[in-house]
Amino acid sequence: MLKQAGAARKAHDNTTQLYMAMKKIILSFIFMLAANSACAEGQAVSIPELDHVFLIMMENHAYGQIIGNRNAPFINGMARSANLAANYFAVGHPSLTNYLEIVGGSNFGIINDHAPAWHNTTCTPDLVSDSHAGTAVCPIAGSGMDAPTEAATIRNEGTPASPVNKNLLQPAPVIARTIADQLVAAGKRWKTYQENLPASGADNVNYADGTHTNLSPLDPASVQPLYAVKHNPFIYFAHIQENADPANGLGNMAGFTGSNGLYTDLRAGKIPHFSFIVPNQCHDMHGTGNGDAACHYEPNPLLVQAGDASVKTLVTAIKASRSWKKGRNAIVVMWDENDYSTAPNQVVMIVETNYGVHGIQSNEPYDHFSLLKTLEEGFGLPCLNHACDSTVKVMADLFRPAPK
Repeated sequence: MLKQAGAARKAHDNTTQLYMAMKKIILSFIFMLAANSACAEGQAVSIPELDHVFLIMMENHAYGQIIGNRNAPFINGMARSANLAANYFAVGHPSLTNYLEIVGGSNFGIINDHAPAWHNTTCTPDLVSDSHAGTAVCPIAGSGMDAPTEAATIRNEGTPASPVNKNLLQPAPVIARTIADQLVAAGKRWKTYQENLPASGADNVNYADGTHTNLSPLDPASVQPLYAVKHNPFIYFAHIQENADPANGLGNMAGFTGSNGLYTDLRAGKIPHFSFIVPNQCHDMHGTGNGDAACHYEPNPLLVQAGDASVKTLVTAIKASRSWKKGRNAIVVMWDENDYSTAPNQVVMIVETNYGVHGIQSNEPYDHFSLLKTLEEGFGLPCLNHACDSTVKVMADLFRPAPK
């Protein structure tokens, strides 16, 4: 009897142990499936590590003025064959404000297009609208508050004194850094290529035609402003102007031609990790007031044609370079803002990678802060200023790898 009871208990214990072992195996299998599922989901939305990004900046055209425009066949073809952000917005106006927001995640209190107060470390920053002509912008340094700006998905922005409406993004604390500073801190390189920047460099240059500048002894009206300092956001920062760090200063700025220029670097395969590429004002669809008929301000179909040809030349040269063929690389073609005549401030933003998906048209709501956050993730950098806002999304659908 006792033997039978002992045998029964032993059998029960064995059954219990078998049950527990099977339960452990089943739970482990479930956890493994969950982990694999999470990894798969993560891979579907993550940005892979990027080796090179070529960001081409265009000017002052709304989404509907470019997409479907017969005067921009190359750009429209690229929008179809690469990836198009079909719900992308500039943050505000004017140009300089958007350029700062693209590279630094803030307007840093600047809502105008004025030239820098070069090397002036004693001036007091003054929040002024673009109507206050001639007021120079103090070098950006330290930390502070940025200026309020209207949410671009509602209408174009106004000024703090005269807002278009009351739907303003509230000012927030910011630090005077850009993605350039982050890259250098991470041991990576950056460079801005500004077409028609003179060989003498960017220091104290507000405008230039490639040879003559605002520093030349000429009538300003005789110098066509092909290069415009308002399209070179990095130069507005005090530490860049002072050129304290050779890896993060004035030497990071070059034209398209010459021994240090874009096309030379492309041919040599010596492109930095981040290239901020700005065509001149006749080639970026902006226009000038003292150019020929092809460069007059909008509406001007010739200006759109010239911009389309410029993008074609740049993209073709990039794809022909060794830098494009090696590693994971992306070309971004985008507009800084619309032309003020339409609302909301929706602009074109195209992404083409040499590693990922193509033919994507994304309807996710993105803006300039989204782009900055995406590039920071691709370069393994932390978010900066408004790129850290909880509402800002990474543009994962446009930069994701192709399925294997």
